[in-house]
Order: sequence, then C-alpha cells, then structure tokens
Amino acid sequence: MVTAIYPGTFDPITNGHADIATRAASMFEKVIFAVADSSSKKTLFTVDERVELARKVLSGIKNVEVASFNSLITDLAKDKDAKVIVRGIRAVSDFDYEFQMAGMNRQLISNVETVFLTPAENLSFITSSLVREISSFNGDVSKFVDASVLTALKEKHQQ
Repeated sequence: MVTAIYPGTFDPITNGHADIATRAASMFEKVIFAVADSSSKKTLFTVDERVELARKVLSGIKNVEVASFNSLITDLAKDKDAKVIVRGIRAVSDFDYEFQMAGMNRQLISNVETVFLTPAENLSFITSSLVREISSFNGDVSKFVDASVLTALKEKHQQ
C-alpha cells in the first residue's frame, strides 16, 4: 500500500487544493492531507479550524485522512510510512521553489519521492492568499472555495 502526504498550510483550503487531493487519492491507496501548524506563518484560521474545514471539504473521499503536523515533512513521512510527497504546482514560478524543496527532502529521506500535480486549468490561478484578501473586502470567492469555507471566511471577517 502506497501512502502519500499532501502537505500545506491550507489557510483556507481552496477548490484547487481539493482538486489536487482528489486526484492524488485516485493515484495512491491512502493520502494524508497534512495541515501545517507553522508558527512562522501568520494564519487567518487556527490549525484546528483549518483541519476541520479540510475534513468537511474532503469528507467524500474515502482514502483521504486529514491531520495536522508541526515537524519537518520528512519526519511526518517517516512516522506515517509514506513513500510519496504530493505538491501542487500552479505555474512555472511555483516549480523553482518546489524543485528545491524536493531536492532537500530527498537529502533528508532518500526513499520518499515528490510528485508534482497541476490543478485543473480553471483552478490554476486560485491561491489561499488571494481568497483571504478578496474575502476580507467582502468580495465573492464562492467560485474558489467550498460553501463551508465560504461561511467560515464570512464569520472570521465579521469578528
């Protein structure tokens, strides 16, 4: 059984993230949607809120497990016996950074491969940062996120 990890901050999870998770789930027996609890990034949603949103959005995919982590992704891969790290790439500009990360991860854990997936063309421009910014000005992001995320964004911005 091949387990893959799809790590990210997912602040919030977008339709692009869900697309990558869905396609990864069709390729691997198990996908761990790993929500980073990173103190170096200021997030709109807490890690628990991001995990809960991801669980709601991905609940229809049987072989996807949502979990948080606060470690190197390579340590999580060892702990979960994962053989693949899935990374989404929207544009060439993403590739340079992701390529460097894949090389570093290979140095840290040589038996784990990084697989790059591109989202569907109609989702390739969506970023969590843009979703947060547009929604903070009461812009319509309903085409970019699940209804549960849309509700959470509205509630968060009303606080």
